[in-house]
Amino acid sequence: MGYQADGWDPAHAPNSERRLADVVNLGYVVNVIEKPAERDATLRDAWGLCRKLLVVAARLVHEADGANLRAFGDGYLTERDTFQRFYAQDELRTWIEGTLGVQAAPAAPGVFLVFRDEALRQRFLQSRYRHRVTAPRILRRDVLFQEHKSLLDPLLAFYEQHGRLPEERELPGADGLATSLGGIRRAFTLVRRVTGDERWEKAKAACAEDLLVYLALARFDRRPAFHALGQEVQLDVRAHFGSDRAACEAADAQLFSVGRLETVDAACQAAPFGLRTDEALYVHVCGIPELPLILRLYEGCARGYVGEIEGATIVKMHRRKPQISYLYCPDFEKAAHPAVRGGFVVRLQTFEVRERDYSADPDPFILLRKEAFLPPAHPLRPRFERLTQQEERAGLLEDGNNIRPRITWTQALNAKGFAVRGHRLVRAGRSGLAV
Repeated sequence: MGYQADGWDPAHAPNSERRLADVVNLGYVVNVIEKPAERDATLRDAWGLCRKLLVVAARLVHEADGANLRAFGDGYLTERDTFQRFYAQDELRTWIEGTLGVQAAPAAPGVFLVFRDEALRQRFLQSRYRHRVTAPRILRRDVLFQEHKSLLDPLLAFYEQHGRLPEERELPGADGLATSLGGIRRAFTLVRRVTGDERWEKAKAACAEDLLVYLALARFDRRPAFHALGQEVQLDVRAHFGSDRAACEAADAQLFSVGRLETVDAACQAAPFGLRTDEALYVHVCGIPELPLILRLYEGCARGYVGEIEGATIVKMHRRKPQISYLYCPDFEKAAHPAVRGGFVVRLQTFEVRERDYSADPDPFILLRKEAFLPPAHPLRPRFERLTQQEERAGLLEDGNNIRPRITWTQALNAKGFAVRGHRLVRAGRSGLAV
């Protein structure tokens, strides 16, 4: 991948040189060290070799479920007489921060990032809650725009990311814009004339909302002083809110509202997409940035605690209790009715985390009405909708149960003489005839 990597291990590579590096990875090391003092020293040694970023990963307590373990010290001995120390998510973070005296950022369950530069840490945290804005389509030809497109593209990209015009020092090629088009503001006036205003106003609103999500959730992580945010983020805050105080007050007001389940429930009912049940709202992970602010914060409380859930497909936002679940449906795009193969649960009151494995279940739950999980503009929605319409006409969805056991669904298909081929409903035994 183009990165130079070196490694050291006291048993397998003891003669390798231990030297400074931009990134140091301590991956699943601390959990196999028996002595707490040696564990602490290993973490400090790794931090001492790190210029920019330390990655620390360890096994979590739910991984011990069902294993044949014997208590030993502050951990366990496995069947092979190897030592394992299992951590709760908050326990691992507390140990890292207490040992190093530096805040850690969760990247995934059992994985934390420790940055040398606080501004870089904040940039990483902010990046989690950013809309993915696509470049506007040019509505009509404009010779001046086309002639200077290579100069304008960086300006468009900056506005999509920040929702504001850049300072000259922030934009590579600002001198070229000044010479050719009279400066940044005049250049953006040209952009608006060619592409229209609507998409840029949406980009501005989306960036302001992303900042609110980031600042609100930063409260859990001891929100940094304004000067520690980095100049770029400071300029974003001032452009959208006028001052850091106004931004933080707005963010806090939104965050406190998430603590009221009736507010969350109302937001789930009003969500512009998603599969709603009496218990929860289910949405595809790609749609999280498109949800109302309250629901983005609700899910963000879980992600800010555990980091990214690798392989998660569907987010289940519980309406009756403060809990977020992540469901693994690896065949979501290919299978007409994908199976739920596992899940990861975060209980927001206790911050207990639990992983579920349904991969061996002979009768897993499957998802119907797949298009409901996706945001309205998703390119796969029309294909999924056509199958749903066929199943509705066949009377297969009348009970409103859109998450059901596979065997139950198969029985319903058989009873009405249908089968599913690809994303089509066909008469059983006549694979070419769609309903």
